[in-house]
Amino acid sequence: MDEVIKKRVFSGVQPTGKVTLGNYLGAIRNWKPLQEEYDCLYCVVDLHSLTVTQVPAELRKNTMDLVALYIACGIDPSKSALFIQSHVHEHAELAWILDTIAYVGELNRMTQFKDKSRKHADNINMGLMNYPVLMASDILLYQTDVVPVGKDQVQHLELARDIAQRFNARYSDTFVVPEGLLSKSGQSIKSLQDPGAKMSKSDPNDNALISLTDDADTIRRKLRRAVTDSDTCVRHGADKPAITNLLNIYTLCSGLSIADAEKTFEGKGYGEFKDAVADAVISVVEPIQAEQKRLLRDKAYLESVLKQGADKASYLAQKTLSKVYRKIGLIPRIR
Repeated sequence: MDEVIKKRVFSGVQPTGKVTLGNYLGAIRNWKPLQEEYDCLYCVVDLHSLTVTQVPAELRKNTMDLVALYIACGIDPSKSALFIQSHVHEHAELAWILDTIAYVGELNRMTQFKDKSRKHADNINMGLMNYPVLMASDILLYQTDVVPVGKDQVQHLELARDIAQRFNARYSDTFVVPEGLLSKSGQSIKSLQDPGAKMSKSDPNDNALISLTDDADTIRRKLRRAVTDSDTCVRHGADKPAITNLLNIYTLCSGLSIADAEKTFEGKGYGEFKDAVADAVISVVEPIQAEQKRLLRDKAYLESVLKQGADKASYLAQKTLSKVYRKIGLIPRIR
């Protein structure tokens, strides 16, 4: 029988700040089931993190912590390539080529560039502007078919698609034009202090987010301090953004439907509801924390996983970059 060729998935997270419950529920948790259907590459995108000044020792620690976290969350290195972005030099090389066909106007319009420029007014570097081009390089380098995205990343994926189509039109078919895959839950986890904003690891208010490294007491305290809506009814709806956010967290962690959760807390107060949300979150987070700690004690294993992942990624990346160089007229190195 002919071998079935799986479509390819690429995704990654920056090793900066604290990985939040929102990152896990909205992205990383959804990667595990994709391994059964797709050829998956999961990357720690450390080059992206350099757009903001980093403490080198912290960046190295955060990178290895994130590698261990990926595996603790169910990424199986025997099924998926797990690697660090900077270990595959073709990411940066392809980004330069794509820079030459990306337009300043379209990069200026990127929402993330505008937001980060406001937040880091003292460090508006070219990396902030070119960030989406490097992201396009990450995706196109592996002839990626499918990219798991949140709603806030759709704009960057559209740019990657535009760049791929522009390159293909200019130099003939070279890149797969990727499609987006939105989270099945369709829910974006919001700040515990401002349900109109996404839960973000860069939020200066630590009470606004739950980190995957928070202990049980901290999780419970943060959820008890979470803002609520004016009445005392536990109900999902656009007119109750704070409780809707907590219900989304509860159902994603407990496995119950929204309707069942609403029935469970009918006639009960917010205090009891928040404690139940905390119990559900803790039941998800604690096993991940324990497994991450175990993995971090086995440095040799993590290094072997990264080597294996980088070897596969480098093989695929070199095939694409060689094709790109040939298409644009660069002379290949004589070996």
